[in-house]
Amino acid sequence: VQLVESGGGLVQPGGSLRLSCVASGFAFDRAHIAWFRQAPGRELEEISYLGIRRNDPTYADAVKGRFTISSDSARNMVYLQMNNLKPVDTAVYYCAARSREGLFVWRDRAAYDYWGRGTQVTVSS
Repeated sequence: VQLVESGGGLVQPGGSLRLSCVASGFAFDRAHIAWFRQAPGRELEEISYLGIRRNDPTYADAVKGRFTISSDSARNMVYLQMNNLKPVDTAVYYCAARSREGLFVWRDRAAYDYWGRGTQVTVSS
C-alpha cells in the first residue's frame, strides 16, 4: 500500500497550487480519502475529505470556498486544488486513506489506515 503526494511548492499569497495523491495497493474505488496538514509547531489539522464511491466532498471551515477536493478513479488519484492561498496555509500536506467499512468521523486521524509522507506548501511573498 502506498500513498504519494506531489505538487507542493512556494507560492505567493493569493496564488494557487494543485496537490496530487496517487494511491496503490488497496481498492481505491471504495476508499475514503482525506487531506490533513501540519504547520510548524502546530497539531495535525484536517482539511478535506472525499468518499470515492459517494463523491461527497467535505471541507474544514478554514479552507471552505478556497480548496476543492476531487478524484480520478481511472488513475487512482485524488487532487486538492488550493486557490487564494494565505500564509497561514503554509504546512506539510498529507494524504490519508481508509479502506475499511464502518462508521467513522472524517476529522479523526485514527480513522485512516494509510498515510503519505507529505508535500510542503509554503505561502510567502
